[in-house]
Amino acid sequence: MDYEMDLEPTGPQVTVREAEPYRVDFRLSSVELAFANSLRRAILAEVPTVALDLIEIESNTSVIPDEMLAHRLGLIPLNAKNCDQDLDYTRECDCEDHCVRCSVTLSLHSRCENGIMAVYARDLVVQGERMNDTIGDPVITDPEGKGPLICKLRKGQEIKLTCLAKKGTAKEHAKWAPTAAVGFEYDPHNNLKHVDYWYEQDPVKEWPISENAAWEPANNPDQPFDYDAEPTTFYFDVESIGNLEPDMIIQQGITALQLKLATTVSVLSGEGEDGHAGGPDDADMMGAGDPDAYEPPEGIDGNLTSYGNGVAGAWGASAQTPYGATPYGQSTYGF
Repeated sequence: MDYEMDLEPTGPQVTVREAEPYRVDFRLSSVELAFANSLRRAILAEVPTVALDLIEIESNTSVIPDEMLAHRLGLIPLNAKNCDQDLDYTRECDCEDHCVRCSVTLSLHSRCENGIMAVYARDLVVQGERMNDTIGDPVITDPEGKGPLICKLRKGQEIKLTCLAKKGTAKEHAKWAPTAAVGFEYDPHNNLKHVDYWYEQDPVKEWPISENAAWEPANNPDQPFDYDAEPTTFYFDVESIGNLEPDMIIQQGITALQLKLATTVSVLSGEGEDGHAGGPDDADMMGAGDPDAYEPPEGIDGNLTSYGNGVAGAWGASAQTPYGATPYGQSTYGF
């Protein structure tokens, strides 16, 4: 005998509307505005990635100054798959300067022999060992397989340099941002009147509604306004720059948000200093023993990760970054 049960959904509900290799569009419902916005901010600023942080320029005879060249190199996206587990922050590593556990070394040597030569991200070559086979590789998604343009050289011009890629987050520098943009919208019909549109004649014509309006109805203009109504449905559009897959960015954003909440609970309960010593295990605070608790997908560490150890760490990709001239006359730049 078959039984049909009509049960109301409980807890957050996610509807994936579009999924592409570097972009995902989904609807998050049955949550509060504070939670949805916290997730958005965690995705933007708390997900660790890998970027070039220290550039040692041995030779640069191009028209681009050393500082500008180093800045352009720092904004080249690098593959950061599994960096949250495989790579340590330099400020937390036991090594004196850098090592394979906290950095990836890349080199670039290009010289123009004739005409005009374009130098692309593909010319960056990983040197030595690294924690996995892909971490630190330049992200190349264009059909030609060139990657972002670094500079152009005329005949006789040359650039030769060595780079250190390190782990960091976007709250330290934008070069560690995992996303190009995070679209975030709620109440597309403005039923809650959270937005007061400025208009000249007709707000309906001058402010066309978004495509998200098709996913929920507009309020009847004749019904009384509900001053206690709160938004419960939110529309996300997460666009990756290629260093991490979109679903990985969202999962690591949730993990970072979990860890922050666990630390807050520990501090407020007085069970530990700064959410660490003297308190219960972070795994217990994050609900590891609760059968209804969130469980990260396979391959994602929902408990303590190398990122979690950086909550009380110093800002920046390294505790001390050298600047200026070296004893050998080379230039070293940290960005």
